[in-house]
Amino acid sequence: MKATATARWLLRKETVLRRVRGVRLVTVLAVGGLSLAVAAGCGKPPAKNASGGSGGGQYKACMVTDTGGIDDHSFNASAWQGMQDAKAADSSVVVQNTQSSSEQDYEPNLTKFVQAKCDLIVGVGGLMADAVTKVAKANPKQQFAIIDANVALSNVYSMQFNTAQPAFQAGYLAAGMSKTGKVATYGGLKIPPVTIYEDGFAEGVAYYNQQKHKSVKLLGWDEKSQKGVFANSFTDQNKGQSITKTFLSQGADIVLPVAGGTAQGTASTTAASNGKQSTIFVDFDGCVSASTYCKTFLTSVTKGIAGSVKDAVVAGQKGKPLTGSYIGDLKNKGVGLAPYHDWDSKVPGALKTEVTQIGADIESGKITVKSTAQPK
Repeated sequence: MKATATARWLLRKETVLRRVRGVRLVTVLAVGGLSLAVAAGCGKPPAKNASGGSGGGQYKACMVTDTGGIDDHSFNASAWQGMQDAKAADSSVVVQNTQSSSEQDYEPNLTKFVQAKCDLIVGVGGLMADAVTKVAKANPKQQFAIIDANVALSNVYSMQFNTAQPAFQAGYLAAGMSKTGKVATYGGLKIPPVTIYEDGFAEGVAYYNQQKHKSVKLLGWDEKSQKGVFANSFTDQNKGQSITKTFLSQGADIVLPVAGGTAQGTASTTAASNGKQSTIFVDFDGCVSASTYCKTFLTSVTKGIAGSVKDAVVAGQKGKPLTGSYIGDLKNKGVGLAPYHDWDSKVPGALKTEVTQIGADIESGKITVKSTAQPK
């Protein structure tokens, strides 16, 4: 009887243990299933599709600045604004940048972002063309974009801007507003993204003289010889001040600096004249990017870097192929003149109308801008 009772007790114990094990097993499976579900939601992003987009996952857009830095109040700042605008437009877009202290930083900075597996790497500035070409050739599956240069590779999207067109308008405006009969321009470096502005400005001054039978002189640039004044820097504000003071001493009262952050040296100098001299800014609307000096900005010759960069990033995120090139001009609103802001009441209505009409005539082909630096 004792053996039988013991056997029954052991049988009941085994049954209980099996039930307990069963409950534990179900619990483990349930928790395991939850863990798997969480892992599926928080793991690696979906694989990229053939066009570079991530099929609804995170899209990483990375930008390498030129030597002017992210706060140059010019083309680097404009490009970074475009990156931020893309992030604001699509929550799946993640953006970051790295800054170049010298031209020697371009290639390592681009390579660093390749290694970081960025979906799109944007190089800012025509000086980066060689570095982008080299790194893009070495990484044919990596998507790149470049501003102010044309890199003819299938994995590089080129964004260029025909700023000679609105600079022509600015030259006409400057000639019409000058009280001294002398205006001036200078560049950061002698490269096409700079000289294209100067060419257009020179042609606008010449057109004003032709139409009005005047003889307004342009200091700092000769389009025919392609010789002029250069700061050899996009960051040296002291150099900008020095060049501008020389121009003013020679009688110029309106200056167009095509020199990135160096241009703030010009703005600070003309701002001290209490309205007797003025600056025409470039790339960005000066009253937005360098608002401290808004009172001295007659206008700004702008190019739509921010909008173009935003469009490229958003297109890439959606999986659209980014190849070939984009050229911003007056017709597609990729370039233009900023508002007159504080100078609005000082610019005669007739001159405003003429400047607007010149833009329309350039668009229609009635006026031909001749600069050889224009992108094609």
